[in-house]
Amino acid sequence: MSNKSELLLKSNPVHKKIPVLIHGDNTICESLVIVQYIDETWTNGPSILPSNPLDRAIARFWVAYIDDKWLPLMSDLGKAQGEEAKLEVQEKLQEALVPLEEAFVKCSKGKSFFGGDNIGYIDITLGCILGWIKAIKIMLGIEIFNVTKTPGLVNWGDRFLEDKFVKGAMLEPEKLVEILKLHLAKREANNAN
Repeated sequence: MSNKSELLLKSNPVHKKIPVLIHGDNTICESLVIVQYIDETWTNGPSILPSNPLDRAIARFWVAYIDDKWLPLMSDLGKAQGEEAKLEVQEKLQEALVPLEEAFVKCSKGKSFFGGDNIGYIDITLGCILGWIKAIKIMLGIEIFNVTKTPGLVNWGDRFLEDKFVKGAMLEPEKLVEILKLHLAKREANNAN
């Protein structure tokens, strides 16, 4: 991620980061924008957003919550130095999941996913992080999804990872641990210089 190609820099001159989707002559940047673009461009399957405008607004709200509030805490966990600091961030992450637990109950209406019977926008946004959550548990022994505080999310996560469309698309946690170790080693080397 630090060795950025000319194509990436040309395709995303504002943020200069991945992901970028190149579709024909068009470049689309940022994960959530790409997901919405794909949903709106290829309409032959079910939409990831609800058809009801209120339900769509609610889904977008929770996706923004994950992106603006919860993901930065995941980043803070990676930067935390020492056990006490990591435990403090772990607690914040778990507390920030409580409103998502409540949202899951309301949005899913008793079904398997935030999107009901099918994986939807919120599911994709939170589900993409599940592999990293498992990698963090393997590497740091930190449990983020807590069966006591967020049992619905724990069960949702298991169902999401077992979905036939997700199973082949997600990297195994062990592979993510390798990536995480390389990233941490590089960061330590940069800090030493």
